[in-house]
Amino acid sequence: MSIDLSSLKHLPAADKLRIVTELWNDIAASNEPVVIPEEILRETTRRSAEVKADPAIAIDEKELWRRVDG
Repeated sequence: MSIDLSSLKHLPAADKLRIVTELWNDIAASNEPVVIPEEILRETTRRSAEVKADPAIAIDEKELWRRVDG
Protein backbone atom coordinates (compact mmCIF):
# COMPACT_ATOMS: atom_id res chain seq x y z
CA MET A 1 0.00 0.00 0.00
CA SER A 2 1.32 3.41 -0.96
CA ILE A 3 0.03 6.61 0.59
CA ASP A 4 0.97 10.09 -0.60
CA LEU A 5 1.94 11.90 2.60
CA SER A 6 2.90 15.19 0.94
CA SER A 7 -0.37 16.89 1.95
CA LEU A 8 0.16 15.91 5.58
CA LYS A 9 3.56 17.61 5.71
CA HIS A 10 1.89 21.02 5.44
CA LEU A 11 -0.44 20.50 8.40
CA PRO A 12 0.18 22.24 11.71
CA ALA A 13 1.94 20.12 14.35
CA ALA A 14 -1.24 19.85 16.45
CA ASP A 15 -3.15 18.32 13.53
CA LYS A 16 -0.31 15.91 12.81
CA LEU A 17 -0.28 14.82 16.44
CA ARG A 18 -4.05 14.28 16.38
CA ILE A 19 -3.69 12.05 13.30
CA VAL A 20 -0.82 10.09 14.85
CA THR A 21 -2.83 9.62 18.05
CA GLU A 22 -5.84 8.36 16.11
CA LEU A 23 -3.68 5.92 14.15
CA TRP A 24 -1.92 4.73 17.32
CA ASN A 25 -5.25 4.14 19.07
CA ASP A 26 -6.55 2.24 16.05
CA ILE A 27 -3.48 0.01 16.04
CA ALA A 28 -3.82 -0.60 19.77
CA ALA A 29 -7.48 -1.60 19.38
CA SER A 30 -6.73 -3.99 16.51
CA ASN A 31 -6.19 -7.72 16.89
CA GLU A 32 -3.94 -7.67 13.85
CA PRO A 33 -0.38 -8.71 14.71
CA VAL A 34 2.26 -6.01 14.36
CA VAL A 35 5.39 -7.27 12.64
CA ILE A 36 8.51 -5.60 14.01
CA PRO A 37 11.34 -5.44 11.47
CA GLU A 38 14.37 -7.58 12.28
CA GLU A 39 16.72 -4.57 12.30
CA ILE A 40 14.59 -2.91 15.00
CA LEU A 41 14.65 -6.08 17.11
CA ARG A 42 18.44 -6.28 16.74
CA GLU A 43 18.85 -2.65 17.78
CA THR A 44 16.64 -3.02 20.86
CA THR A 45 18.57 -6.14 21.85
CA ARG A 46 21.87 -4.28 21.38
CA ARG A 47 20.71 -1.32 23.47
CA SER A 48 19.37 -3.56 26.21
CA ALA A 49 22.67 -5.44 26.41
CA GLU A 50 24.55 -2.14 26.47
CA VAL A 51 22.59 -0.86 29.48
CA LYS A 52 22.85 -4.19 31.29
CA ALA A 53 26.63 -4.15 30.79
CA ASP A 54 26.93 -0.55 32.06
CA PRO A 55 23.86 0.64 34.00
CA ALA A 56 25.53 4.01 34.59
CA ILE A 57 24.76 5.02 30.99
CA ALA A 58 21.00 4.89 31.61
CA ILE A 59 19.10 8.11 32.24
CA ASP A 60 16.32 8.62 34.76
CA GLU A 61 12.81 9.88 34.01
CA LYS A 62 13.69 13.47 34.95
CA GLU A 63 16.55 13.52 32.42
CA LEU A 64 14.36 11.90 29.78
CA TRP A 65 11.76 14.66 30.04
CA ARG A 66 14.48 17.36 30.14
CA ARG A 67 15.72 16.05 26.79
CA VAL A 68 12.22 15.75 25.33
CA ASP A 69 11.18 19.21 26.45
CA GLY A 70 14.47 20.75 25.38
